[in-house]
Amino acid sequence: MIYRIPETTSTNDDARDPKYRHGDIVWAERQTAGRGQRGHTWTSAEGENLTFTLVLEPRFLPVGEQFLLSEAVALALTDTFAQFGIETRIKWTNDIYAGDRKLVGILIEHSYSGPTLARTVVGIGINVNQTEFDPALPNPVSMAAAAGRTFDRGEVLEAFRERIEARYAQLERGDTETLQCDYRERMYGLGERRTFRYPDGTPVEAVIEGVRPSGELLLRHDDGTLREYLFKEINFVLNS
Repeated sequence: MIYRIPETTSTNDDARDPKYRHGDIVWAERQTAGRGQRGHTWTSAEGENLTFTLVLEPRFLPVGEQFLLSEAVALALTDTFAQFGIETRIKWTNDIYAGDRKLVGILIEHSYSGPTLARTVVGIGINVNQTEFDPALPNPVSMAAAAGRTFDRGEVLEAFRERIEARYAQLERGDTETLQCDYRERMYGLGERRTFRYPDGTPVEAVIEGVRPSGELLLRHDDGTLREYLFKEINFVLNS
C-alpha cells in the first residue's frame, strides 16, 4: 500500500514504524531532514519530485548477500525509467544516472536477525519534474529535463512498485545470476577509464570492470592489477 503524507523529517525514519509492512511505500511531499549516502542531505522541490521509502522484509537473505537487494532496487528503477523512454545507468553503488547526471539517490538501511536481514527501508529520491536546481548540486537532472516533457508522479511511483515486485521476486527465488548480470550491464562507466579519488584525496585513473556479488567495485589499474573496493574506500570524481 502507498501511504501519502504531506510532510515528515525523513521517510526512512517514518518507515521504521512497525505498522508499515513488507511492500508498503511511505511517500512524503516534503522532508525536513532527508538523508542521502555518505551523510549528505537530500533536498527536493515540493510537488515536483518523488521522495519515498519502500519497506521490505527480506528474511531469506543472508547478511553477506545484502548487496543483491541493492542491485534489485537499482535495476527496478532503471526498468521503470525505460518504461518512460529514459535510458539510465547505475553509478556504483546505487545512484541512477541519465547521461552524466544524477537522476536518483538511494539510501538503504537494514536491520538484522541473526545471520539474515530482518527489515530494510529503501529511501528513494527521484527528480521527476523539477528543472531548476540548487547551483551547489554538482550534476542533477530530472525525468522532465531528460525527456523534454512532464510526468505524472503517481504513475511513475506505481510503475516502480510493479518493477520492484518483479525484481524482488527474482531475488526471492534465487535468480541471482540474472540480477548480477543485469546490474553489471547497466553500470555507469563500465569498461571506461575513469578518475577516482581515495579518501585521503589522492586521485587515480582506472577502468571499471564490474562489481563483486558482495558489492566491491572492480577496477583495472594501469599496472594491470585488478583491485576491488568497498563503499567509502574510493569515490568517483564527478564530471563538472
